[in-house]
Amino acid sequence: MRHGKYRIFVINPGSTSTKLAMFSNDEKVFETSVTHDASVLNSFENVNDQFEYRMGVIEDFVRDNDIELDNVDAFVGRGGGCWPVPSGTFEVNDMLLDDIRNNVGRTIHPSILGVQLAYAMQQRYGGRLFMVDPICVDEYTDVARVTGVKEIVRRTESHALNLRGTAMAHCKRYGLDYKNAKLVVAHIDGGITIAAHDHGRQVDCNQGAGGEGPFTATRTGSLPLMEVLDYFKDHSVAEMRHLCTGTGGFVSHFGTSDADEIYSRVKSGDREAALVWEALGYNIVKYIGSMAVVLKGKIDGILITGRYTRFDTLIDYIRDYTEWIAPVYVYENEVEQEAMCAGALRVLRGEEEPLIYTGRGMVNKGQED
Repeated sequence: MRHGKYRIFVINPGSTSTKLAMFSNDEKVFETSVTHDASVLNSFENVNDQFEYRMGVIEDFVRDNDIELDNVDAFVGRGGGCWPVPSGTFEVNDMLLDDIRNNVGRTIHPSILGVQLAYAMQQRYGGRLFMVDPICVDEYTDVARVTGVKEIVRRTESHALNLRGTAMAHCKRYGLDYKNAKLVVAHIDGGITIAAHDHGRQVDCNQGAGGEGPFTATRTGSLPLMEVLDYFKDHSVAEMRHLCTGTGGFVSHFGTSDADEIYSRVKSGDREAALVWEALGYNIVKYIGSMAVVLKGKIDGILITGRYTRFDTLIDYIRDYTEWIAPVYVYENEVEQEAMCAGALRVLRGEEEPLIYTGRGMVNKGQED
């Protein structure tokens, strides 16, 4: 087992932001989050087309802040777009990089850029290249995959990094064993995913980037299918895909993805904004309830994390509707960057071997013990 100081640079592109962080071992040297307005991101035809724009954001930040990257030990990119994988730290190989570039997982989310951006930096500065707990971490049971259409199977697309990282941090804080705990964890931000964690596995979750669950700043969330079919008549497939992931939610109602602006309208007495804002909370608590049922109501806690925890009235609403199920714990700071660093650090220190991506079929369909 190796010891010493390791410098780790983390790149985390999200639905409305690009987050960067540098760590010296597990100590955060700096962190920044650049917010992107939906109008900018929606100007690109697809997510991969955002690569140069987001790369420019990174290069500008590194240059403007005189950041030295030549002695970085590892670059870590948020993962997505590959085939489903088990949780853990992957050393990026050519197959993984190619599958992500080709988006074999059909993910419509900027997470597919994380490894690509980290690869570009690693090629320039050296060091090792890792992916930790991508959005396609798959620990579902067979029954959680089945839908009412034989050919359509529920896929995993979640904020696995923050959901798992928050769950593990919570257990450590309260003396619980994550591998024996039952938790509902809700990531509420520009994207929203709400998961059931059972004995160290994320056994169910809404498919956030796939259009399932609460609506968000830019996503429609779940919709009544017959109404969608009628709406579809006047719109192309490309327009409908864009609506589901880029121009739905707040953007559809108000023309902006800025949650602070919507909240300001609520505070100023805007009745439409107040209704949509309450509907956001209403959708969140419905999915918290559904995940509590997955765990048969026997849960150790409901954990709320993500940047929307800054809105007190939203948190109060969630507590009011769900605290009868289990205690509600609020974690204002996401731990995605910390989780990516921790995964890389365990490998760099020799505490665990990196996982090797082998493509399709890494995860069995059935996960029951």
